Amino acid sequence: MRVLVTGGAGFIGSHVVDRLLVEGHRVSVVDDLSTGALHNLDRARALGFAEADLHALDIASEAAGEAIRSARPEVVVHLAAQPSVAVSMRDPLLDAHSNVTGLLRVLTAARDAGSRKVVFASSGGTIYGEPDPSTLPLTESAPLAPRSFYGLSKKYGAECVRLFAEEYGLDQVSLALGNVYGPRQNPQGEAGVIAIFAQRLLAGRDCVVFGDGLNTRDYVYVDDVADAFVRALDRGSGLINVGTGVETSVLDVHAALAREAGTVSAPVHEPALAGEVRRISLGVGRAADALGWRPATPLADGVPEVVAWLREAGRG
Repeated sequence: MRVLVTGGAGFIGSHVVDRLLVEGHRVSVVDDLSTGALHNLDRARALGFAEADLHALDIASEAAGEAIRSARPEVVVHLAAQPSVAVSMRDPLLDAHSNVTGLLRVLTAARDAGSRKVVFASSGGTIYGEPDPSTLPLTESAPLAPRSFYGLSKKYGAECVRLFAEEYGLDQVSLALGNVYGPRQNPQGEAGVIAIFAQRLLAGRDCVVFGDGLNTRDYVYVDDVADAFVRALDRGSGLINVGTGVETSVLDVHAALAREAGTVSAPVHEPALAGEVRRISLGVGRAADALGWRPATPLADGVPEVVAWLREAGRG
């Protein structure tokens, strides 16, 4: 089928593009390359991705809407976003430009193009806010109470997708992602602690832990996430968690990466950041039922892949 991926030159998006091409779909991409990169599409090009199908446009622009309408995709996979909690707290207007205005532009264009379905990347790590630890791992029925503007925009985004589906007849699914990690994640960014720590450890530099490092996240490997998106092309609806159900602390992540990098470096602690939750993990029973999906890659297998990729890319 014809699938358009916003953010398709980004970390997660490029892996989704690869999987779609492997399975024989015709893929087009809208990405302004602000956090994505052309080299992320190297494998896609080897799989037949055409340069003419890459539209380097801001998703909030009318030009991006026109590109989507012209492509007439059967399914739109919407991954383009401002991805950082910290950035959203410093600059809520920037966050809203991509994550609210950009989303509405994409949804409107998908409706106009006659698309059948929108698959939206929400955030299981932020939309639920600070849950009662006794309720972990969270199901999709948990209250939504985000503590950051990023989380708020992702909560709003899932509601927009739902309302567009009801009003205009689109099928829809919002995948509430855990903390996604893996090859191609930008180690220079403000999101993606595994890539950031791995690069710094390989370079012999200190890693900064904000707070005591006992805050936990649900780390899910990017290949598993790409699999969930591809399954969602013709399965699932509503909000679906995509994680592992496992909590891992920042200190445990640092220790695992240090072992893999062959160093005994200890982290440097700085004050905790605004908007960050203390503990989170995601139940994935609904993903199993609705998508036939389960996580396949434990952190112990994923961490070596990240370190190997950084070494091979010369980024360590």
